[in-house]
Amino acid sequence: MADTPATPEPQGQVSDAVKGNWVDHLAPAFSRPYLRLSRADRPIGTWLLLLPCWMGLALAMLSDGTASWHDLWIAVGCAFGAFLMRGAGCTWNDITDRDYDAKVERTRSRPIPSGQVSARQAAVWMGLQALIALAILLSLNTQAIVLGIVSLAPVAVYPFAKRFTWWPQVFLGIAFNWGALLAWTAHTGQLQASAVVLYLGGIAWTLFYDTIYAHQDTEDDALIGVKSTARLFAEKTPQWLQFFLIATVSLIGIAVIMAGITASKLALVVALIGPVVMGWHMQWQLRMLKTDDPDRLLMLFRSNRDTGLLAVAFFAIALFL
Repeated sequence: MADTPATPEPQGQVSDAVKGNWVDHLAPAFSRPYLRLSRADRPIGTWLLLLPCWMGLALAMLSDGTASWHDLWIAVGCAFGAFLMRGAGCTWNDITDRDYDAKVERTRSRPIPSGQVSARQAAVWMGLQALIALAILLSLNTQAIVLGIVSLAPVAVYPFAKRFTWWPQVFLGIAFNWGALLAWTAHTGQLQASAVVLYLGGIAWTLFYDTIYAHQDTEDDALIGVKSTARLFAEKTPQWLQFFLIATVSLIGIAVIMAGITASKLALVVALIGPVVMGWHMQWQLRMLKTDDPDRLLMLFRSNRDTGLLAVAFFAIALFL
């Protein structure tokens, strides 16, 4: 009996997209290149942009002991905003990196280098996503709106960082964790020290997970001259990741304490468990780490959705104590 032929991959599928994702199988054909630009076929980035927002909002609510229907809108608005701004940011990244992407095995299948869309079409798509995100931002208070506008600076700089520094992951962390500051301010009306410490903890977390991610491309990056913490740390990566783990847990724990949770001692204890279980999950990633196994690296990177959700879950439980 002849072997059953393998199901062909959808036309235009990006190499590191989630297999069986809705974009490649359910979205209208005309929309797929644009949704791929937005990484809708790779949702982990949206989660990593959203989770600091939810951490910031939950901790702000714990800090002053208040909650309202507007906070529900902040949470929902952050979800839509994370999807849109991650999409706009990734589109910008693909426009600026189109020549580099064409030279890297993992990225040459992206929509621009593979010829699915032009750079001009991508720019229009980027602008549309940013405008819709702006409409959501304008529903928040003035202080949060200002923070949202300022966040465009690190987003714009990030794609170029790997060309002039070995630490582009710092720039990614600055951009990806901005939501912690914005969501806190959207609730409280002012930026406070505990939000800043939470933000720094998020940057340490980004250095952890994006160094893992960057190890997928170290060989190609070396050939084309792209810098990263993965190339910088090389065989010392586990030691550096351990340091980022400790920094993440310590800074987020300090942020919880600085928030001045007064609802109950139990609420404070439960909130503090959040960064602890986050660190436990990061330690599991370290035990599983193999820097020469691209499939495992991608799996571990994607698992950071659960890392962040653990902290959010304990912050949310603390709200009801």
